[in-house]
Amino acid sequence: MNLPANAPRHIDAIAIGTSAGGLEALSVLVSGLEAGFRLPLLVVQHVPPSGPTQLAEIFQRKTGLRVKEADEKEPIEGGTLYFAPPGYHLLVEQDRTLSLSQDEPVHFSRPSIDVLFESAADAWGSAVAGVLLTGANEDGAAGLEAIHLAGGLTVVQDPAEAEIDTMPRAALQRFTPDHVLPLRRIAQLLRSLE
Repeated sequence: MNLPANAPRHIDAIAIGTSAGGLEALSVLVSGLEAGFRLPLLVVQHVPPSGPTQLAEIFQRKTGLRVKEADEKEPIEGGTLYFAPPGYHLLVEQDRTLSLSQDEPVHFSRPSIDVLFESAADAWGSAVAGVLLTGANEDGAAGLEAIHLAGGLTVVQDPAEAEIDTMPRAALQRFTPDHVLPLRRIAQLLRSLE
């Protein structure tokens, strides 16, 4: 059973997906989060499959959270921003550890937002918040719907504000999320989930 959008919810984790334009969007979301933030944030940012990224280093300068690339079988800790490594799907296991997979790409993407969101919905059910941001394909729409169907909190960036609106619009064509908001309002909402 889904709670009304304005009902208080207990949230244990936040899953975020983005692609083209995502670095700027993510910067807005995490800039106000401090080291004491209770929740973990798990992020899939579409990146090329080979070579290291500097996502963790870049974002460590933008937030008070601990920032790192996810490791296999790593226990998920609050106050940490985890990025999916290049070329790997990021999944949440039932024991709330992270798992990495080189299964086939989804929507031409590995890491895939759908894979993260669907596993987060399975692991946390109604206690997960899913946030879908700017992007140029439909990855994340089905996964965000899975979070919705599990009773979790669903948030889509306002397509009018998104650098590339394909990803937010794909989600809105599938279902009605709890919130469709500009980035600064999403950032306020995330801080309120603490």
